[in-house]
Amino acid sequence: MPDERLRRWISALLATPGLTAIRDPDEAWRVHVEQSLTSFRLVSQFEGPIVDVGSGGGAPGVPLAAAFPDREVTLLEANGRKAAFLEQVASEFPNVRVVRARVEEHDQIYGVAVAKALAPPPVAAELCLPLVREGGAAILFVGRSADPAAVAAVAEMLGGGLPEPHPGLLAIPKVAPTPPRFPRRAGMAAKRPLA
Repeated sequence: MPDERLRRWISALLATPGLTAIRDPDEAWRVHVEQSLTSFRLVSQFEGPIVDVGSGGGAPGVPLAAAFPDREVTLLEANGRKAAFLEQVASEFPNVRVVRARVEEHDQIYGVAVAKALAPPPVAAELCLPLVREGGAAILFVGRSADPAAVAAVAEMLGGGLPEPHPGLLAIPKVAPTPPRFPRRAGMAAKRPLA
């Protein structure tokens, strides 16, 4: 039986302008819940707290919080209006906290960083890997046009291992510390991508 909290989240998402372009509740459930949970098996391979980088309306972090009730899930979002929406959603999930900050200014370390629709995969890799401890992973939701070689080049600079492709996902293991020059200052990853 689906978690009723997720149904309420999808209803709120559809009722709040600017959070999703999808209008159909069934399609919203498929894209925001079912698609988010395709990462469940990968996330479960790594221990520790989870961070959803650039959480937006809460995918994939909110479905993962429902799926992993014993793990802390941080929804990291810089936009004030989106963060306020996430605060309302988080009130139903005891294991969720919302942090309003740019990723480049956030210095907590996690076991897993996930990102869905954050940025092109090489940029998302640069934003996520500094937040992951060694032995953890960054898990990126990617489209068919994603270039694993470009992501691998960025990962190598940031202490990441070879990206592992899975259907719709790229898992980048964290194998070494991220050099102190990363993350670069706010906006640089998008303006001047490493790959």
